[in-house]
Amino acid sequence: MEKFKQLLDSVQAMEADFQKFYEKGQSAAGTRIRKSLSELKKLAQDLREDVQNTKNSRKS
Repeated sequence: MEKFKQLLDSVQAMEADFQKFYEKGQSAAGTRIRKSLSELKKLAQDLREDVQNTKNSRKS
């Protein structure tokens, strides 16, 4: 559950940059969003692998 919490925290942390980018037109916020999304992708992949490993270990 710790990885899931990290995933949620990452999404919530991006909210301010999304507002700055879409509502205020700040280009730098767009760069931060793209970086955060890349990190989010890595977290999601780690979580996906963890779920798969846990599922496989339960079968054994």
